Amino acid sequence: MFFTIGSERIRVNIPDRIALISEITRRFRAGEGFALATVNLDHLVKMSRDASFAATYADQDLIVADGRPIVWLSRLARHPVELVPGSDMVIPLARLAAAETVPVALVGSTQDALRDASKILSKNAKNLNVVCEISPEYGFDPDGEEADRILLELDAKKVGLCFLALGAPKQERLAARGRSLAPGVGFASVGAGLDFLGGHQKRAPMWMRRFGLEWLWRALADPIRLVPRYAQCFAILPSQMRAAIRLRNGS
Repeated sequence: MFFTIGSERIRVNIPDRIALISEITRRFRAGEGFALATVNLDHLVKMSRDASFAATYADQDLIVADGRPIVWLSRLARHPVELVPGSDMVIPLARLAAAETVPVALVGSTQDALRDASKILSKNAKNLNVVCEISPEYGFDPDGEEADRILLELDAKKVGLCFLALGAPKQERLAARGRSLAPGVGFASVGAGLDFLGGHQKRAPMWMRRFGLEWLWRALADPIRLVPRYAQCFAILPSQMRAAIRLRNGS
């Protein structure tokens, strides 16, 4: 399944959780870094307005579907992929890192949130080795000097898995830069995934997630910020549906 944004093709190249775990296991054992992105409608909106973000996304090594509309569009295109929310993969990836003795770093959010997330992860992943927790300064620039220092620290500490909780597009941009400055690091962009662990953000109840209503929960919790965002997401659905139909028909 892929999405065409300007001149870029954004391909969901990891179809399900099993494939994701298998590929990351292979990369851990080979000492290969990676950049993992979790595409959703909000990301597509941002990419349509920012060509540099679209180019950054196209450079990500691994892309999964993080949002039911992406899954529905893939089915419409007859190239189905499974829902793989980044927030749901934090603990499984931490367990995998622990099993493969891969050092882990947490970058983003706040220092309190990272400390609490580290405790939760350590409880859920036996022998997990969290070697650093870095909360960048306010106004963090993923292309700036602070970003360079962070990436060089990750490289020096031989981090194999770094959870990025910076939000889009900052986390994806930092991951893309990390592929050259810290090539052995696996970057997983997980948005609010670390905040959810320690309760610094409250996630939708499971029943709402099962019915694809997590967006509604978030919109009601922060309407001023999120209602306009989701309106923009719904606005691009018709064009994405037409593109999926063309993909299904091979045109």
